[in-house]
Amino acid sequence: MIDDDEQLGRILSRREALLLLGGAAAVILPACGSSGKSTASPATSTTPATTAATAAPATAATVAVATPTCVVKPELTEGPYFVDEKLNRSDIRPDPSGGPTADGVPLTLAFRVSRVGSAGCVALAGANVDVWQCDATGVYSDVAANRSVGKKFLRGFQTTDANGAATFTTIYPGWYMGRAVHIHFKIRTPQGQAFTSQLFFDEGVTDTVHAKAPYSSHGKRDTTNSADSIYRQSNGQLLLPVSPSATGYAGTFDIGLQA
Repeated sequence: MIDDDEQLGRILSRREALLLLGGAAAVILPACGSSGKSTASPATSTTPATTAATAAPATAATVAVATPTCVVKPELTEGPYFVDEKLNRSDIRPDPSGGPTADGVPLTLAFRVSRVGSAGCVALAGANVDVWQCDATGVYSDVAANRSVGKKFLRGFQTTDANGAATFTTIYPGWYMGRAVHIHFKIRTPQGQAFTSQLFFDEGVTDTVHAKAPYSSHGKRDTTNSADSIYRQSNGQLLLPVSPSATGYAGTFDIGLQA
């Protein structure tokens, strides 16, 4: 498979990030926990062709949030394989066109989406969270280059509930040439704001999973996180922490959005 993911511009300096926050552009920020501390979850500006600097705090010119404030994080590219299938479902493994269910180690992926306002970070209900990824052998559905047009496995969206939560049942992703192991996601709010990025995985966990069938049939991956230019653009801030579950693995990603 030929990968043509493109990097989304450059990382802004601290000063540029602060200027960006002071403008009218929408900003994505990591959600604040109940303790008032910001989480380590990634987020960024949605301004095209740019990405935001690490650890640049919001200022009084933008939004007053609980101390310590939420911070701007880098943004990553959408990549070439997004298809707006409009599949509202939590279990994205089956192929609704009649094909087989994607085989692999089960992964429960939960998103907790918040809105950043003057009172801090509060749950954002009604946002659509899209997820798409390759299967255990590196194939995306509904992509001509993958000879999978018409298939719709490992794609879907969920709308966040009153707690800002959206949960997916999927599989641990495989790999394809030139890319580290990752999952794509997009968040679209009722107000028309959109944020797109990618989640990455711990190398040790990936090695453990990929040693098993059906991943092992695809051979050893050719790109680790450190060798992936898109992962490097994230400054290591987009690793999804996963832990063993009753069926496979589970991970939760927290993110806050400021309109």
